Amino acid sequence: MKTIASTLTAVMVALLTSLSGQAAQPQWASLFDGQTITQWRGFKLATVPDSWRVEEGAITWTKGAPIDLVSREQFTNFEFEFDWKVPPGGNSGVMFRVTEDLERTYHSGPEFQILDNARHSDGKNPMTSAGSNHSLHAPTRDMTKPVGEWNQGRLVVNGTHVEHWLNSEKVVEYELYSPDWTKRLLASKFKDVPRYGREARGHIVLQEHGSRVQYKNLRIKVLP
Repeated sequence: MKTIASTLTAVMVALLTSLSGQAAQPQWASLFDGQTITQWRGFKLATVPDSWRVEEGAITWTKGAPIDLVSREQFTNFEFEFDWKVPPGGNSGVMFRVTEDLERTYHSGPEFQILDNARHSDGKNPMTSAGSNHSLHAPTRDMTKPVGEWNQGRLVVNGTHVEHWLNSEKVVEYELYSPDWTKRLLASKFKDVPRYGREARGHIVLQEHGSRVQYKNLRIKVLP
């Protein structure tokens, strides 16, 4: 009987350990239900400005107030997935760890560039092309789909480690505050922005940049 009891105890411990491990695994959470923009608001606003709305099942900037959207929650370490689409000449961006203490979102948040490479002037420079870490790191290659088609982006932020993925390929990888990052920062237009990339926690931002842009399938996985 003691052997049977010992065996059952061992089985239960193994099962509980397994379930505990499963429960500890990060889970994906949706940041957009395809119908309402309840998990976002305007930068430094309590609500969503009229220039952002839901069209064709996507969060869409059309025209009007030039205000970025920020996630209502703030995040430290995470994986963020999103689909994006721009019209000819379109320009936008996704930023992370953004604070509302400063005048502009890009005064704190590094940017995953969203762009029509072929028609926008920023597409002529790899450092500001789609998928880049805007002005600091060029993508390994152009992975964008033709304008008018949906692209899939993924942003991984874990401590100081950052990855940009575009249409299933990792195109940018860097370490915040490393000697290489610092050198690039000091050679960029952000050299005189003291809190750029310095926040340990902050909002995710969908940027308004004067042209129509759409986002859907936004989801996040918070990392330990």
